Amino acid sequence: MTDTAAAAPGLEVATAEGRVRGRVHGDLLSWRGIPYATPPVGALRLRAPQPMTPWTGVRGALDWGFAAPQPPYGAVIGPGRRQPIGEDCLTLNVLAPRRPSDSLRPVMVFIHGGGYLLGTSALSVYGGQKLVERGDVVYVSLNYRLGPLGYLDLTDFATPDRPIDSNLGLRDQVAALEWVQRNIEAFGGDPRNVTVFGESAGGNAVTTLFATPAAEGLFARGIAQSSDAGVAYGRERSAQWGREFVACLGADPSDAAAALDRASLREIGRAAGKFMKDSLIAAPGTLAYAPVVDDDYLPKHPVDAMADGSAHAVPLMIGTNSREGALFTRFLTDGLPLSESSIATMFSLTEPAALARVTSAYRDYPRRRAAVDLGGDALFWKPSTDCASGHSRFAPTYSYRYDFTTPSLTAIGFGATHAMELIPVFGLADTGMGRSMTPLGGRKALRALSERMQAHWLSFARGGEPLSSWPAYDEQHRKTMIFDATDRVECDPRGERRRAWEGYLGYR
Repeated sequence: MTDTAAAAPGLEVATAEGRVRGRVHGDLLSWRGIPYATPPVGALRLRAPQPMTPWTGVRGALDWGFAAPQPPYGAVIGPGRRQPIGEDCLTLNVLAPRRPSDSLRPVMVFIHGGGYLLGTSALSVYGGQKLVERGDVVYVSLNYRLGPLGYLDLTDFATPDRPIDSNLGLRDQVAALEWVQRNIEAFGGDPRNVTVFGESAGGNAVTTLFATPAAEGLFARGIAQSSDAGVAYGRERSAQWGREFVACLGADPSDAAAALDRASLREIGRAAGKFMKDSLIAAPGTLAYAPVVDDDYLPKHPVDAMADGSAHAVPLMIGTNSREGALFTRFLTDGLPLSESSIATMFSLTEPAALARVTSAYRDYPRRRAAVDLGGDALFWKPSTDCASGHSRFAPTYSYRYDFTTPSLTAIGFGATHAMELIPVFGLADTGMGRSMTPLGGRKALRALSERMQAHWLSFARGGEPLSSWPAYDEQHRKTMIFDATDRVECDPRGERRRAWEGYLGYR
């Protein structure tokens, strides 16, 4: 197949597994709900994703696939609209320009967030239309297993007759990237020019993929937005959480494998909610649904892999928002380190001697705002800064901080909080989401910021570098792009805080 032919797909596309038919959306072509692995149901529950059995005929790719099992509110995709939920959730979506191209287009693969408990690629904020229209790229989004069926280490309950695998959601993401390598050329995309990007848990997925040997060669670069990169834990902690979940399920440990097989999604969901609440209160700042450093599929903690050069040496763009923690003051208040008491508990369980050193770097601590900022930094900024520092020794690295806010966001106490950068990155300033942020003004500035951020993201996706106004990060100068109403570059922003956190490992 020539590049020209490959770059001008029709609605009907031949993949390695079978033919799929999409639909026209204005100047774009879309294919939704394409399976990238066999449905993980029945005997395949808690097993690594298996290759999809090829099909005959043409498969319609018109509707979103199932959202992974999760609390129902996590799959709400609009007013009165909820994505159907089911274990048959290993699907992805492709969006491509309708017009022909003389060459294969760059590919951007997005991994959604939601704490590895919630979320779906069908959420409108993840649509990708503006990136495709402006950047002339092929956009892929995917669903992957969540919660106890995707991110809980239950391997201690495996038996010779009932194997159980670890890191299932991570394996799903690798399987989706393998699908991209096999098939994206048929949709006009270049498999040699793939950028994987994600936000929150999706950002964690990116930093984790950098440390996953099975992902080698599957992407050319990565963008980690608000990655809680420290959220990956060793076998001992993860195995204990597995035992606690099985207890919440009401199963006898000697019969756990059979109990996990016969449990309904309702039963699993009920146990998952109770277990997560209990685990968060016991150890504020942990997320029990997380990658496990299992000495096999994920042999090393992602932060450590970036520090010692064993991570994939491809370009990385990484950053966080100025006030990550503010969003979480509206929920999860008992489980995140956002108050003096929960912060004290966090340090007592990790590194007690660091408490005084770190808190002294936050002006007005322990007042609420300072405590919330410290908690957000512990979860997102500190581990992301560690990733930038380590990776910059081995591959081009670009660091950012998102400071932009609007009068409305400031008035409600959010400011530049978690997930706010998704609006400009996806070009949504003039949508309902953008309008909801700007009833008191700021839409023009948000629109202009979106133009600049998309230009950087698309430049990086095309050639591995943002625009020239954004310098690379290194440990000597720590140059960081600050996105605001007027962008600027700062050297070692919030350096006092960074130095106070040095050496802190958090939960492992």
